[in-house]
Amino acid sequence: MKKTKEKEEAKVQVEKDNIQTESSGNQQEGKIKDEESTGNEEEPTEEDQTGKKDENKDDEKEKETDADKLARMHDKYLRLSAEFDNYRKRTLKEKMELTRLASEEILKNLLPVVDDFERAVKSMEESNDVDAVKAGVDLIFTKFKDFMNNNGVKEISAMDEEFDADLHEAITKFPVKEEEKKGKVVDVIEKGYYLHDKIIRYSKVVVGE
Repeated sequence: MKKTKEKEEAKVQVEKDNIQTESSGNQQEGKIKDEESTGNEEEPTEEDQTGKKDENKDDEKEKETDADKLARMHDKYLRLSAEFDNYRKRTLKEKMELTRLASEEILKNLLPVVDDFERAVKSMEESNDVDAVKAGVDLIFTKFKDFMNNNGVKEISAMDEEFDADLHEAITKFPVKEEEKKGKVVDVIEKGYYLHDKIIRYSKVVVGE
């Protein structure tokens, strides 16, 4: 009995030893597999590293290019702004010069009329011929009216016309017997004038009622 019991205990011990051995072997195999899998991981090659460097360089170039574009656009804006300012000043100067020269030309053309008036005044002081003086003044007046027309100044028609608030300025109303004169201009106190198509002075009139 005692021997049988010792044999069973020895058998159990052997089985325990076998289980421990198998477990140790499995752990060892797992370690070897982990090492192999770790060893199988590919390390980055020189080409990969070079590619990454090139990508970084491209990014830097793009950043530099954007900065250059911004600087170029800013410089272009400053140039255009300066050119526009110069153009504005030049245009304003030309406009002022044109206005000055236009006034100069008008006054220059008016001088002959002034000369005629001076001669007429002198003639009235020396001459007793009233008709000749009158004819001379009429001639000067006609010459002056031609000068006005040539410069775009024209008289606004008013006498016996229907009252028009866009052309006439009513000073007063005057009672009239004739029915056809009611609402019409019966007298012109001060003539009105156009400068080309623009009214520079309204006709001051009396309207019949």
